[in-house]
Amino acid sequence: MKKTILFLSIGLYSSALFAQSLTKDKGTFKASEPGYFQTTIIKGIQEFEAQKVAPKQKTSFKVDPTTFNIPKSKEEFKSYWHNEPVSQGNTNTCWSFSTTSYLESEVFRTTGQQVRLSEIFTVYYEYLERAENWVKTRGNMVFGEGSEGNAVTKIWRKYGIVPLDAYTGLQPGQTIHNHAKMFEELKNYADFVKKNNIWDEAAIITNFTSIMNYYIGEPPTKITVNNKTMTPVEYMTNVLKINPNNYCDVLSYMQKPYWKQVEYEVPDNWWHDADYYNIPLDDFMNVFKKAIKAGYTLAIGGDVSEAGFLREENAAVIPSFDIPSAAIDENARQFRFSNETTTDDHGMHVVGYLEKDGVTWFLVKDSGSGSRTGGKENNKNFGYYFFHEDYVKLKMMDFMVHKDMMKELLPKFAK
Repeated sequence: MKKTILFLSIGLYSSALFAQSLTKDKGTFKASEPGYFQTTIIKGIQEFEAQKVAPKQKTSFKVDPTTFNIPKSKEEFKSYWHNEPVSQGNTNTCWSFSTTSYLESEVFRTTGQQVRLSEIFTVYYEYLERAENWVKTRGNMVFGEGSEGNAVTKIWRKYGIVPLDAYTGLQPGQTIHNHAKMFEELKNYADFVKKNNIWDEAAIITNFTSIMNYYIGEPPTKITVNNKTMTPVEYMTNVLKINPNNYCDVLSYMQKPYWKQVEYEVPDNWWHDADYYNIPLDDFMNVFKKAIKAGYTLAIGGDVSEAGFLREENAAVIPSFDIPSAAIDENARQFRFSNETTTDDHGMHVVGYLEKDGVTWFLVKDSGSGSRTGGKENNKNFGYYFFHEDYVKLKMMDFMVHKDMMKELLPKFAK
């Protein structure tokens, strides 16, 4: 009996202790902190690999900017209405950004409307045009991101245009354009088609569309403006009052005859457009200056990789050790184009001018990263360049302008 009582006492005591030990602990979620593997092993490997592959810091030979009396601020220029500079992000679509900006200014000049239009709408349909031409030529064409300014008027003529708020080409939460992966997929698919001789145009267009819709979204075929529903072509024609046929693309080079409409022979003219008005260099500069001083802006294209292209100073000049100002002529211009030291690098928008020290400087709006050196906080001319007239004369190969500025010269092309 004593033994039974003892066991019972022990059992009751153990149960009491067990009951007391059933405290309810709480769980929580905690992010794993980097440990030795991450902070020491991986870090050490990365630092060692970086030392092996890190490129040596390169220097470039540039003109000393103090030898030029470069304008200090965009406020010194007489400028015409244009939207503030916007970035093209990680894309090679300067041709669309610059020419869209130009046509926005044209809308204001002709109607007084201040509009922001979609650059990527044009890019989207430009890729579809490339896909069609890829089939037509059986892949015998340049397939890249670059194009020419007149690609914009070409696309608008066929597809129209929409306001930016109707189609940004950005995914939700995305603030910077990045076409790297999209272009890689489009290019890989185009190469696959060519390699395997698969020329089903409908299937190719469908696949191109699918890739672009994933990355930049599908552009609208109908938009509502001022409570009216319309197509992009109707918007361009009836609201913006833009007629793409009113714009001339002007070129000046010696390898084609002057006073003829010719092909601009550069890779980005992938569709071999031969509508460029080729005129002598003196006429080229006269129209250029006449237009900007008359209140017309211009879309331009040319080279931005010279010793006189000074991103830190937001300026472009021609140093005398390249060529003295008095020696810049059509031969010097053609020589550089022929030996490919002048290349078709970049498209921009000329929005103003300044007469200074007996020469003309041009205010150039830019969508590329070079004009943004130092960041907006440290660059009061963020998004702009100051082009000396010699730089335009030697290094800018073409421009787009309203045909009104060419009316004295156009009759020469009819002969």
